[in-house]
Amino acid sequence: MKKWIKSVSAIALAVSLMAGVTSAASAASTLKGKIVINGSSALLPLTLQAASEFKKQNPKVKISASAAGSITGPQSVRKGIADIGAVDWDASKDVPGFKKFDGQVANPVAVTVFAAVANKNVKVDSLTTKQLQDIFSGKVTNWKDVGGDDAEIVVVNRKFGSGTRVNFQMKALEGKEFMSKGDNYKEVGSSGDMKTTIETTPNSIGYIDLPYVTDKMKAMKINNVAPTEKNVLNGSYKVWGIGYFMTKGEPTGATKAFIEYIQSSKFQNGSLKKLKFIPLSAVKK
Repeated sequence: MKKWIKSVSAIALAVSLMAGVTSAASAASTLKGKIVINGSSALLPLTLQAASEFKKQNPKVKISASAAGSITGPQSVRKGIADIGAVDWDASKDVPGFKKFDGQVANPVAVTVFAAVANKNVKVDSLTTKQLQDIFSGKVTNWKDVGGDDAEIVVVNRKFGSGTRVNFQMKALEGKEFMSKGDNYKEVGSSGDMKTTIETTPNSIGYIDLPYVTDKMKAMKINNVAPTEKNVLNGSYKVWGIGYFMTKGEPTGATKAFIEYIQSSKFQNGSLKKLKFIPLSAVKK
């Protein structure tokens, strides 16, 4: 009799737990809405992955994402054509070159590591801060002057308004200006364009965030320190920043749920890390 009671109790408990799970799933699946995201191409891999996962759990939510550079994110939110503006700096505050966007809330979503990258044919593996400043300003134009082959350096830069550009200029170049023209100068509009240009242009150098780095390019050490999560966390690699999803006021509805999903421990320590971003909880603000 006691065994029978225990068995019934176990079954009842299992049914209760299953009902709870089903109820939670049903509640989640009733979420409706449309989320439009624009802005940072550095954050695009994270945005697309999170959107794919979130839509599986919430099939009645439609999400569209585009990336035309960080500055277009908060601009799109201000114009009312996007619910989320992905940006590589806190656009609710003034930063060098950009005024704050009043009325917008900066929701942190990830730590992004930025790297100087060169075409795989380049023989140099590490550059000092001074060498990077000289190369990107146009003062040094040949790889032989920094320990490489006798070949003209092709400098690839992001267009003004890029969050990757802001972070690289402030942290890798310590605020020094970029060159802006010349036969050995190229300018691209997105992280994807930077990736393609570096992969296909011999002797080129540019900068990009780690999710875009491939075996067709090399991520350069800066002052002999590699751009890795370990080196960011131990404080030896300084070229990183926090990515934000800007919203008009505090997020609500599906937008709030989506941001909270990205900020959740499950996503931060799962898909986000696999994409070579660093969880927010891992760094000291």
